[in-house]
Amino acid sequence: MFTEITYATAPGSERPNEDLVIAGPSWIVVLDGATAAAGVDSGCAHDVPWLVARLGGALAGRLAVDRDTPLAGVLEAAIDATAAAHGQGCDLGNPDSPSSTVAMVRLGPERVEYLVLGDSPVVLSLAGGGVQVVDDDRLERLPGGRPYPPELVRRMRNAPGGFWVAAARPEAAGQSVTGAVDAREVRGVGVCTDGVARLVDWYGWSWADVVTTLDGAGPGAVIRAVRELEAARGPVRGKRHDDATAAWGRAIRR
Repeated sequence: MFTEITYATAPGSERPNEDLVIAGPSWIVVLDGATAAAGVDSGCAHDVPWLVARLGGALAGRLAVDRDTPLAGVLEAAIDATAAAHGQGCDLGNPDSPSSTVAMVRLGPERVEYLVLGDSPVVLSLAGGGVQVVDDDRLERLPGGRPYPPELVRRMRNAPGGFWVAAARPEAAGQSVTGAVDAREVRGVGVCTDGVARLVDWYGWSWADVVTTLDGAGPGAVIRAVRELEAARGPVRGKRHDDATAAWGRAIRR
């Protein structure tokens, strides 16, 4: 189990926050819902916050009672349950149906498991010093480079050679970046959305800087830091401010 889990989340605008963070004694889940583009028909009666809440609840319910199923299996079952909750009025074959990134960690007696699907990274603070970053950069490697045309993103979402997110296709779970680290080698775990990862991707922080701040000043401090930099230097692309979420779990030392 973790000795302590702390987290913070903040919306990027007056719109509802489409991030979600949930934690239990031995696990942390962070989701980042994909904001729907203006004028796009998702084919779904539900919005992104609905999808994020349903998926998060399904994940939490499973992680609370199941310590053995691999995280990809947990996610597959949660996506399947969320898809079933949509009802017959939703076109789940529409590639623009609501979706979310997923980042999870689970601390067991012997190992720390992780799963990343989409651009919400996990960073492990190692007992011997340094960090190990787990990310999924497939969205950054689409053909042609940014800014991507909306039709390209639509065509490459949850498709071979493209990028994968949690929506209505349970098989997306099998495309997650997964692994495990010896629990004795981990002193803490950070989980965040891309709204916090801007510190590294855009503003010159290292992941070691992020971990130091999470451990010392707490998750709220990294969000304040990214907001200050966004205000002072502006965004590299896209929204001036994005929903931002960070969680930090201190591991039991043995």
